[in-house]
Amino acid sequence: MLKRKTLTAAAALCAAALTLTACGSDDTSGSGDKTDPAANVQSEQKKGGALLDKPFAKPDLTLTDTKGKEYDLIEETKGSPTLLFFGYTHCPDVCPLTMSNIAIAKSKLSKAEQEKLRVVFVTSDPERDTPKRLGKWLRMQDTSFIGLTGDFDTIQAGARSVGVHIEPSYEKKNGDVVSTHGAQVLAFSPKSDEGYVLYTERTSTAKILEKELPAIVKGETP
Repeated sequence: MLKRKTLTAAAALCAAALTLTACGSDDTSGSGDKTDPAANVQSEQKKGGALLDKPFAKPDLTLTDTKGKEYDLIEETKGSPTLLFFGYTHCPDVCPLTMSNIAIAKSKLSKAEQEKLRVVFVTSDPERDTPKRLGKWLRMQDTSFIGLTGDFDTIQAGARSVGVHIEPSYEKKNGDVVSTHGAQVLAFSPKSDEGYVLYTERTSTAKILEKELPAIVKGETP
């Protein structure tokens, strides 16, 4: 049963300011671009993913995977249920926790469902996240997870197309590296290849994903 709730653009975008020593999400109002597609949220399940009243297109991204090969996101995931997340491997908490939650929930699917699901991690810190580092980091979560890196401007444009806010990493005077990115997990339907469900840092828990992934794999409303 869906609980009807209109979300603000800020809540939908859920931009997260992340550093090597502190990692968190800012859901307060006034954040984000109100024209972003992810702001088109019509309803949200109680303790579940938010349904987008207007599905958005998959980002047109051609990047480099963990094997150093070109990877066209649209073509490679066409017709497959897909979860997309933008983050970075040096992230101390949000990114590893999110990917771990996805891995746990994925492990509860049937073997056939697991083979259908594509989980794509696009780095927001390509200067440090080489294909080798991405591969090593993701293998600790799930060997099937897809890691992509490349030109930052290309990645940023792709993220913006689905309402995810990321900024270039920079080093502070004390040596800490600051990397800012949204904490959304975006689910794309295998039927339309459009994004129709959005999970925030608060709703991308293993328990919620375990409950809703079977429907996502089928392209149904979770």
